[in-house]
Amino acid sequence: MDIEILQLLEGAKKAQGLTVIIDVFRAFSTACYAFGSGIQRIYPVGDLQMAYQLKQQNPDFILVGERNEQKPEGFDFGNSPSQLLESDLTGKIMVHTTSSGTQGIANATGADEILTGSFVNAGAIIDYIRKQNPKKVSLVCMGYSCQYPTDEDTLLAVYIKNELEGVANDFQAMVEQLRNGDGARFFAPEKQEWAPAADFDLCLSLNRFDFVLKVEHENSLNYLMKINV
Repeated sequence: MDIEILQLLEGAKKAQGLTVIIDVFRAFSTACYAFGSGIQRIYPVGDLQMAYQLKQQNPDFILVGERNEQKPEGFDFGNSPSQLLESDLTGKIMVHTTSSGTQGIANATGADEILTGSFVNAGAIIDYIRKQNPKKVSLVCMGYSCQYPTDEDTLLAVYIKNELEGVANDFQAMVEQLRNGDGARFFAPEKQEWAPAADFDLCLSLNRFDFVLKVEHENSLNYLMKINV
């Protein structure tokens, strides 16, 4: 199994084989919590106007996402696990647009299949890859707004690669590195309205969910399907 760690949109465009598009803070953590709260299907879209268009065509759809970390005008929820945690979304359909993760899905056109990547379902992702046993695995770290790499995405890629190759991980050391580094923004008082401290812990709740989210395609739209592992 050839495992490659790639970065940002350029990495997504280069991705081949079984591809994991990684966005820990917070897109694909949020997506897992949405399914955990009963969401039936998620349409991940890169374009904000497409999200508004889908909502206009389907008034019952829920809009979730962010631009510059904040909830866009007219959206039901921001890109925040803590906002979804206590919501009953049973049977609802969600449109999800973010600055990083959903952009990666849109650009990974050379992948054989695409999973989303987060720590909250890391074990399921690893188990799924082992079962599929592909020749090529691409781990794509989407970084901060696709502008520069971030520790949380790169650390998850390293975590997955290590597990697949039988190398020990020190997850708690990773958490502390993030708490004092790229995750420190979640503890800034001025950001609590849209990037609350609770999201830091929720995004790093290792193996909370036992499913993977796989990208499928229907009627010119990508959607995420939950697969129990």
